[in-house]
Amino acid sequence: MNSPVRVVAIIQARMGSNRLPGKVLLELAGEPMITRVVNRVNRAKTVAEVVIATTTEPADDALSAVCSAKKWACFRGSQDDVLDRYYLAALAHGADVVVRITSDCPLIEPEIIDQVVRQLISQPAVDYACNLLPHRTFPRGLDVEAFWMRTLANLWAKDKNPSWREHVTQYLHQNPDEFRICGLTQECDLSAMRWTVDTLEDLALIRQIYEAFGHDNFSMREVVSLLEQHPHWSDLNGHIQQKAIY
Repeated sequence: MNSPVRVVAIIQARMGSNRLPGKVLLELAGEPMITRVVNRVNRAKTVAEVVIATTTEPADDALSAVCSAKKWACFRGSQDDVLDRYYLAALAHGADVVVRITSDCPLIEPEIIDQVVRQLISQPAVDYACNLLPHRTFPRGLDVEAFWMRTLANLWAKDKNPSWREHVTQYLHQNPDEFRICGLTQECDLSAMRWTVDTLEDLALIRQIYEAFGHDNFSMREVVSLLEQHPHWSDLNGHIQQKAIY
């Protein structure tokens, strides 16, 4: 990495999932989904280290074992207080900047991670950068948030709402006037596309995509092109409603 700023990507992951239990270890073209996510995040040029942040629950022993076998950095913390899990993981790994990634995004785009991180570190006065604001233009499943350690510490100290802490940056989204925020958008609005994995229908679409490529080194533009060639694939999960957070 060219910057003296230490950027740590923290991928939140656990075996428990209300809609699709154990999804992080489900297979995508011969590898667990979490492997695909880690491989793609590792290709981001701005990221110095990738950390899996899971829970101390016994169910997540299996995920911890995968991290050990793969020699991935793994931090175990609170199941429900994900903000605390992020804060402690960031402290443990000496992060100056934290990139928040969720483990159900196996199409996460390294180039977008780099764009969001560079947007943040090029403006030291900015507290938080993402590709969700001022409005979503990227497919759901390519969500990237980046923030300084000082911002994370501020959120950790100020957020007293347990349901917000489950989603890490909710205090910031609910109190935007307290923070300096910048957002990444693109001219082509792809926000209607759903590339996250929360249901069996989502998994069916992502498996089609992975089977078509046979590997995980492809770009967002290549996925868009593939779906243009197979427009019916998007019908697999087109009816799925996202659980409201933002």
